[in-house]
Amino acid sequence: MRVCVGGDHAGFELKRELEVALRLEGHEVLDVGADSSEPSDYPDFARAVGEAVRDGRSERGVLICGSGVGASVAANKLHGIRAAVCHDTYSARQGVEHDDMNVLVLGARVIGAALARELVRAFLAARFSGEERHVRRLAKVAALETERS
Repeated sequence: MRVCVGGDHAGFELKRELEVALRLEGHEVLDVGADSSEPSDYPDFARAVGEAVRDGRSERGVLICGSGVGASVAANKLHGIRAAVCHDTYSARQGVEHDDMNVLVLGARVIGAALARELVRAFLAARFSGEERHVRRLAKVAALETERS
């Protein structure tokens, strides 16, 4: 699978570890930065990962910041991106199966590398169920993206 990975300075080391694991598991990896642990801004990487997923350069995205929260908020501002912070394997799998999640967000200051690898594995192995109730709910989510307040 083509997987885009990105993260700010807080996610830099975990991103590097995940890249190695992904490649060893046979995935094609698109790294959109950060390229160091020098201070950087998570919205820049949320945009880069989200755009790679949205334009088809990547099938799924993995986004990392300190807590995962800021990057998740930013990624969800992009039309067509369904991102969630997941720190347990159930959510990482179920987010895809029920919500067609296409970006997994991790908090590098919250979880360690071993759990992060498990989460990414669960996320990438999962498939959207296509059940009518989930399709109906996703249509309502998509409608929210087009509303103006």
